[in-house]
Amino acid sequence: MKVQQLQAAAEAILFAAGEPLELVRIAEALELDEEYTAKILDRLGAELDERESGLCLVRMEDRYQLCTRTQFQDVIRGVLEVKKNAPLSSAAFEVLAVIAYNQPVTKSYIEQVRGVDCSSVVNTLCMRGLVEEKGRLELPGRPLLYGTTPDFLKCFCMSSLTELPELPEKDLPRLEDMPEAQQTVEEAPAPPDEEAVDKDQYTFYDVPEDGEEMYDLPDA
Repeated sequence: MKVQQLQAAAEAILFAAGEPLELVRIAEALELDEEYTAKILDRLGAELDERESGLCLVRMEDRYQLCTRTQFQDVIRGVLEVKKNAPLSSAAFEVLAVIAYNQPVTKSYIEQVRGVDCSSVVNTLCMRGLVEEKGRLELPGRPLLYGTTPDFLKCFCMSSLTELPELPEKDLPRLEDMPEAQQTVEEAPAPPDEEAVDKDQYTFYDVPEDGEEMYDLPDA
């Protein structure tokens, strides 16, 4: 196929999918390598922008999706009777920021950073599709790890996490310092070093049977 036909085919694939598609899957469908497929998609996105189409091509790391432009959201809601989602609370934004900048992280990590319980907020973010489980930490208890989703990138108009704004320098807790990553080991106190003992502070007694000395604390 010619370049224009490949571009049209890619557009049709993305339109029919209705959800983010991995670059490798699009490349397989077009029978092209990933590098050339990425160029075809870039060309498609540029053409949509140039002719001010109601659609735009959104890239989310290694995934692509055709989306409507934000300036038409009210018109689309009016036709489809889509209810506007309730905005995220400030607490949800804080938790989302902690996850986005430090992922994958455990719930205990988030709670230590914020200083309050975050269970309900994390569950809300998962229900909204902005956060998802990324596995478990290989430590006692195997706590769940959380990270952001492609929908997070789409909602904040980013192509990848590298586009997150830089944070001011501040020391945050390390994951390995979290409660679930630590084990309390009680060690017996080490015996006093005989050479370090100030014998002038003690009363010594001879023990003839084994030739050793005994000492005791003086009276206060």
